[in-house]
Amino acid sequence: MTIKERLSSEFGLRADYTENIINLIDEGNTIPFIARYRKEMHGSCDDQVLRNFADRLKYLRNLDDEKAKVEKVITEQGKWTEELKTALEEAMTLTEVEDIYRPYKPKRKTRASVAIAKGLEPLADILQAQSKDKKVLEEAKNFITEEVPTVEEAIAGAKDIVAERISDSADLRKELREIIASKGFLQCTLLENENSPTYETYSGFKQEIKNLPSHRVLAINRGEKEKCLKVDVVIDEKLTIPVIEKEFKKDNEDTNALMDEVIADAYERLLFPALERECRNNLTDMADEQAIKMFEVNLKPLLMESPLKNNIIMGFDPGYHNGCKIAVIDKNGSVLDTTVVYPTPPRSKTEEAMEKLKAMIEKNKVDIIAIGNGTASKESEIFVAELIKHVNRPVSYAVVSEAGASVYSASKLAAEEFPEYDVNLRSAVSIARRLQDPLAELIKIDVKSIGVGQYQHDMPQNRLTEVLTGVVEDCVNSVGVDLNTASPSLLSYVSGLNMSIAKNIVTFRTKNKGFKAREELLSVPKLGPKAYEQCAGFLRVVGGENVLDNTAVHPESYEGARKLLRLFNLTEEDVKNNNLVLLPKMVEQKGEKKVAEECGIGVPTLNDITNELLKPGRDIRESMPKPVLRSDVIHMEDLKEGMIFDGVVRNVVDFGAFVDIGVHQDGLVHISQLSDGYVKHPSDVVKVGDKVKVKVTAVDLNKKRISLTMKGIEDEENK
Repeated sequence: MTIKERLSSEFGLRADYTENIINLIDEGNTIPFIARYRKEMHGSCDDQVLRNFADRLKYLRNLDDEKAKVEKVITEQGKWTEELKTALEEAMTLTEVEDIYRPYKPKRKTRASVAIAKGLEPLADILQAQSKDKKVLEEAKNFITEEVPTVEEAIAGAKDIVAERISDSADLRKELREIIASKGFLQCTLLENENSPTYETYSGFKQEIKNLPSHRVLAINRGEKEKCLKVDVVIDEKLTIPVIEKEFKKDNEDTNALMDEVIADAYERLLFPALERECRNNLTDMADEQAIKMFEVNLKPLLMESPLKNNIIMGFDPGYHNGCKIAVIDKNGSVLDTTVVYPTPPRSKTEEAMEKLKAMIEKNKVDIIAIGNGTASKESEIFVAELIKHVNRPVSYAVVSEAGASVYSASKLAAEEFPEYDVNLRSAVSIARRLQDPLAELIKIDVKSIGVGQYQHDMPQNRLTEVLTGVVEDCVNSVGVDLNTASPSLLSYVSGLNMSIAKNIVTFRTKNKGFKAREELLSVPKLGPKAYEQCAGFLRVVGGENVLDNTAVHPESYEGARKLLRLFNLTEEDVKNNNLVLLPKMVEQKGEKKVAEECGIGVPTLNDITNELLKPGRDIRESMPKPVLRSDVIHMEDLKEGMIFDGVVRNVVDFGAFVDIGVHQDGLVHISQLSDGYVKHPSDVVKVGDKVKVKVTAVDLNKKRISLTMKGIEDEENK
């Protein structure tokens, strides 16, 4: 089966769609561009499917490359056979290819290679041929030399050679691997260590490998790394040894003790240790991918949270000894005012801070206060709730994740953006901007530091960065970017652009007092026709002469859009004035296919153009849930079992979801409490940013844990 055939089968795609996607990727087109502007060529696959397709294509091509290398090496050894050719063609994974290559792979010095060098391979052949022990012992006498002075050493060498042959059997390894995966157990023993209490849950732990959840694998791995746990793969030898005997031991009336010893040695010394490592590595790889998937699932809704536009926002970065850093930003994100106050211990200058911030709020007409959720957040939230009561204007507050804010504040990027402010004040600005426009601000932070997932520091960092960068790219390009206001950081994530070109765009717009049309991009240094093709549709020119420049309609489809308007006696002025409410109905009545043909475009492109013309300059995030704004604070001590709250999902993990109910500590809704029905995975029920109703089931003040449920709340409220 060819790569194209396999991809068509795995993704359920027509052969021509598969070929088109491969060609588009090979031509250097980005995933966002392919997903948005080449729908007719791939059947309207979304960006996630296309990214998975690209990953799989890369893996299969790598697999073919490895097969070619193996064939070349074995052929050069003069050992290539039709059997090997068939086996290699049928190999579906890199592991299977490695198994086939193993007997022919140049090895470091082993007990078997030493024995072969001493001329004992013919004796190994006799032993493996299942000759009676007596005959093997007799034959061994013929192999006594200066290097092999005794029969015992000759027999030992022959046994080592056969043991390695058994270990190198590709079919045997595959079968044993499957047995361990399906019937083996992972077992933990708690070790004495200062951090051991953290892993007491895993004392005497034993669970079937096939049923191990990813988060448990990662927790066990971390415990092992910290030398708190001893971890073993356990399998009943009654399930494994007979498999080896079936392939390598013939039925014989006489007891073949030598071959029994060889099989036991091959399994205990060579096979099982290698398969145990493979098993652990596979578990880790799968757990890593699942954890990375959870980052991906959580990051997208976080980035796509609805922005709080047209508000004056005060950023409040809590602290103790160094005080609370304050920054006020205007509706465009520019800094209006900054200060530092000390309402928290040890200084506790509450009244002074109250007066200073009251004046700042009224002077700058602040609408919302964004409080970072880090150190001293709880005390700061209590202070702000009291502050709001004494202000002569309507003000509310929201608690904002400050994950990665300190990293950003100390970065070169932040220093370039705010050279006049110190690190602490930059953090306050970032917190305010996160509430005003989450996407524009969060993309400045290393995606691994955003903090939505599990065990991010244990993940393969290159893979994590690759996946999360893809999420950011998809979000930025689906929202679109204002060409005349976007930062270089935001522009760098646009399809076809990089940081160097992004900076050139900013330099060009500064010099030319802004872009008046998309086509001016072609005058930007290093931005050639291919980059223009990839980026143009995702960049917006607000208030330009051409209204289509403020939509996601690609310049290559402008003529099609104009034909669509002319077809129904509409103009670009109608687009500007939002007079196209009836356009979808007109298209439907005339027939989508017919309209598309008359406009010279495909039906998917027609639908996209129609939607864009209805609302030029729209921000798709406006339909997302708004941030929760509060004016008062709830204390954890006030929580009682049975209380019902409106909460916001802050993080989704394999075992449940963490929900913000207005207390400094997020509560956990365990997967078993998410729904009355069966829940395969929490992400099937909730996502980051969702507003949910939850009921308190337990509160542990000592451990600072809040247990919540989403089950049976409607019934209780209806009582």
